[in-house]
Amino acid sequence: MRLAILGAGAVGRSVADLAPEYGHEVVALADSSSAVVDPDGIAVDAALGRKDGGDALGASDPEDVFETDYDVLIEATPTTLGEAQPGFSHVERALADDRHVVLANKGPVAERYEELRALETESAGSIRFEATVGGAIPVCSTIEDCTPQSVSAVRGVLNGTANFILTRMAAEGLGYEHVLAEAQDLGVAEADPTFDVDGTDAALKFVILANVLADGGFSLDDAEVTGIQDIPGSALDLAAEDGLTIRLIGEATREGVRVGPRLVPENGALAVTGTRNIVQIETKNAGSLHNSGRGAGGPETATAVLSDVGRLPLR
Repeated sequence: MRLAILGAGAVGRSVADLAPEYGHEVVALADSSSAVVDPDGIAVDAALGRKDGGDALGASDPEDVFETDYDVLIEATPTTLGEAQPGFSHVERALADDRHVVLANKGPVAERYEELRALETESAGSIRFEATVGGAIPVCSTIEDCTPQSVSAVRGVLNGTANFILTRMAAEGLGYEHVLAEAQDLGVAEADPTFDVDGTDAALKFVILANVLADGGFSLDDAEVTGIQDIPGSALDLAAEDGLTIRLIGEATREGVRVGPRLVPENGALAVTGTRNIVQIETKNAGSLHNSGRGAGGPETATAVLSDVGRLPLR
């Protein structure tokens, strides 16, 4: 497949780097201000080298990406809420041109799911979005394989930053602010960690899963969300006395989405440590399925993007 990639952050550049290993060719790569476009395939290393050196990716405008001959648009621009722009418009334009779209951007899938599906029905292209939930963990594809109708609920840990903080607080008896600063020093938490610690990032992922189960009907506004900022170290100490610990647990069903700190068995499946993520998928015919792994990172998330590309029909 010929890939056009919008977004040259960790995920976009990793997709560009790894695409040849999966048998695909990158014909366009754009960030917010410039692009490099070549229908015969771009020189990825050279383009990223220019960007790393402080120069433009290339001499083209990002809009030129849509004019090249590509098969799949990779939407890897930053997630935005509400109208989910400009990501939604990028998807809309590609589908109008009968191209496939693979999203790593959570915004359009969480906030405007029904509109995406309506656009897809009018297009010869398809949309896929495994990378929006759980990085490399195959969550959406597992639900698809089981069929959404046979899945009653999905729950688990889908934010590595919050999980790292809670793990360290429990293991070392440290306070929230101390561990947050440590996480920021290690690069596990962003300089502004709000989306991670207030539950928004996890909620977006579980909203997407609720939309998959119910075929739409949910946005972030419909989710019941509580973060971890107010959890005292003493709460984790008390939980440990009963063989329990606290994790930021999300749950998606056809009825709604909930995300918040929950008590879980200290040695149970949902008590993953560090930045590890886990999802528990409750099915009618296959029982409870558990998928665990790294839920973020450029190469990890790129594997989900490229796996989705491999599932698309040839144009």
